[in-house]
Amino acid sequence: MVASAFLPELWTEILIPVCAVIGIAFSLFQWFIVSRVRVSADQGASSSSGGAKNGYEDSLIEEEEGVNDQSVVAKCAEIQTAISEGATSFLFTEYRYVGVFMVIFAGIIFVFLGSVEGFSTKNKPCTYDETKTCKPALATAAFSTIAFVLGAVTSVLSGFLGMKIATYANARTTLEARKGVGKAFIVAFRSGAVMGFLLAASGLLVLYITINVFKIYYGDDWEGLFEAITGYGLGGSSMALFGRVGGGIYTKAADVGADLVGKIERNIPEDDPRNPAVIADNVGDNVGDIAGMGSDLFGSYAEASCAALVVASISSFGINHDFTAMCYPLLISSMGILVCLITTLFATDFFEIKAVKEIEPALKNQLIISTVIMTVGIAVVSYVGLPSSFTIFNFGTQKVVQNWQLFLCVCVGLWAGLIIGFVTEYYTSNAYSPVQDVADSCRTGAATNVIFGLALGYKSVIIPIFAIAVSIFVSFSFAAMYGVAVAALGMLSTIATGLAIDAYGPISDNAGGIAEMAGMSHRIRERTDALDAAGNTTAAIGKGFAIGSAALVSLALFGAFVSRAGVHTVDVLTPKVIIGLLVGAMLPYWFSAMTMKSVGSAALKMVEEVRRQFNTIPGLMEGTAKPDYATCVKISTDASIKEMIPPGCLVMLTPLIVGFFFGVETLSGVLAGSLVSGVQIAISASNTGGAWDNAKKYIEAGVSEHAKSLGPKGSEPHKAAVIGDTIGDPLKDTSGPSLNILIKLMAVESLVFAPFFATHGGILFKYL
Repeated sequence: MVASAFLPELWTEILIPVCAVIGIAFSLFQWFIVSRVRVSADQGASSSSGGAKNGYEDSLIEEEEGVNDQSVVAKCAEIQTAISEGATSFLFTEYRYVGVFMVIFAGIIFVFLGSVEGFSTKNKPCTYDETKTCKPALATAAFSTIAFVLGAVTSVLSGFLGMKIATYANARTTLEARKGVGKAFIVAFRSGAVMGFLLAASGLLVLYITINVFKIYYGDDWEGLFEAITGYGLGGSSMALFGRVGGGIYTKAADVGADLVGKIERNIPEDDPRNPAVIADNVGDNVGDIAGMGSDLFGSYAEASCAALVVASISSFGINHDFTAMCYPLLISSMGILVCLITTLFATDFFEIKAVKEIEPALKNQLIISTVIMTVGIAVVSYVGLPSSFTIFNFGTQKVVQNWQLFLCVCVGLWAGLIIGFVTEYYTSNAYSPVQDVADSCRTGAATNVIFGLALGYKSVIIPIFAIAVSIFVSFSFAAMYGVAVAALGMLSTIATGLAIDAYGPISDNAGGIAEMAGMSHRIRERTDALDAAGNTTAAIGKGFAIGSAALVSLALFGAFVSRAGVHTVDVLTPKVIIGLLVGAMLPYWFSAMTMKSVGSAALKMVEEVRRQFNTIPGLMEGTAKPDYATCVKISTDASIKEMIPPGCLVMLTPLIVGFFFGVETLSGVLAGSLVSGVQIAISASNTGGAWDNAKKYIEAGVSEHAKSLGPKGSEPHKAAVIGDTIGDPLKDTSGPSLNILIKLMAVESLVFAPFFATHGGILFKYL
């Protein structure tokens, strides 16, 4: 196969970084527009979008109601500062611990991979073409370690910058709600777009630069080059695991503590400033749902790219050194940035949000528009970036593939993501019957609410699994494991839009909390509640995307691991593999048990502290005394840092222990087992928690006769709904989202250490 791509190599080298820079520039532009909303008393003089955009003049609710109390603006600024400082303090504490882990694990990578050939500095025959010489294993060890550190640092920065942007925007969203729901929506969505584009573009740019720098040393040894690049995905997901678990424990400990005492025992509203856990709760939204989700999706993107590059490096792209075709995964991501940029304009500039009922359709349209335009974009990239015919490595043979077949592989992943998103929305939005049925079950108490919620979660797994299964079958049939890898990239190609929608939720949630704590008008709170309700559903959609892409990424990494470790078949009838399958299928349950118990332990301390303050601080319930927010923040911080270590160690050490003691066949079983059970549990947990949350909000909003019959706040059905929501919190925000990192991380770690396991692994079976 000597055919080359239509797009010249020089243009490829220009286009990828240019698209990444455009993405970064667009995110900075969005941030500049948001920054024009001043958190100061002269709020009426400034507008986030100018003029009468979105059907509203710049008059404020206070002016309409004949009230001109500008002290609430100063109060908003004060609360925003407290949330930002709390989130920054927690992340710095978390990153100190994670930094120690990063240094230790980088050393392990270097030692283990360097020992494959006794730390030899001599070139070796290439694995797939022994007539050529490749760089020594020591070089792979050194460059894999560097890539790991780069991936880890990029992941940490992605999470941290996302958190800073969100905390910068929450009070601004609250203040714009004084002008109208349309104004507030635009600020929240623009802020989410800042995070989405910054993360997608910086991840692409760092990966591209890393490949080109490594290429200076590796030269024509593309097999060694892209094996070393896999460390980038490992670094990204390692940090994401601790960010997700630590942030999830933090936010849910505060949330559960605030709800159980505040809503159930004291019958005060959510985010009431009298509640001592309220600041910790709002901090948690940022460190869990923003920083954690940002690192998570960055890890998915990095791993999908690495899996595709590793498989392609031993195919005709790598053999013929066709740089443009080799960079096909990066070209997809580059096109994704441009498509998402156009899509964002539909929400912020082309259409106007004039009423509450238009918010959720506007967010859903973002998914549809980006998917439709991206389909055309993939066709263009596939035509110019791939030869008309080429070969893909397929477990020992080279499979002939046409460029239109690879186009279909990417498209099937892209559209499967949209299907998963809409199924998730159907099962978690209170606009549809599943959540309304859960809300109705609250009439007879918390027990029936829990039963209905669990049943909904289990049922919601069916269609996403079929969508993933069809994606795998089609993509593997066309292009083997490379097809699966690019299908995962297809699902992640609109990551900038997905992250913008996802980050919008916590920003809106914080905006509502700030409105409540600042004592603003109930009409403002109604607007922020409407933003939050839509954000709740979109957050569930984001989790659905993350889990679906994790399944495809994990399978692609699994295929790359099997090829790299020299395993030709994985026979489930052999004892070595079947014991791995059983243990792997058990791991998501063990991990979920650890994370949920961690939330429970931390929440117990939080509940005791909140009760203590209500019982011992005179005038707290009357609003004449201030609660001790700092103690609650400290409880969440200490608990999450302490409790994130055991689950993290479980995930990181399992591949090392299994591979070293039991060998690559057993490890193959572990990876397959954890993938199969992990995806099911993750989807079920996330959707169950999301449904319980929106069932509670459905009762609280009381927008229909049915909802009014279950309310108002403080009624017995509402209290039952709050209990369901409290049980669902660790499911949807800690265990569920963390499981997709578990299945990806174990797979990419196994891939990175595959040469070591193939050479030195299975010592127990060698002596038995």
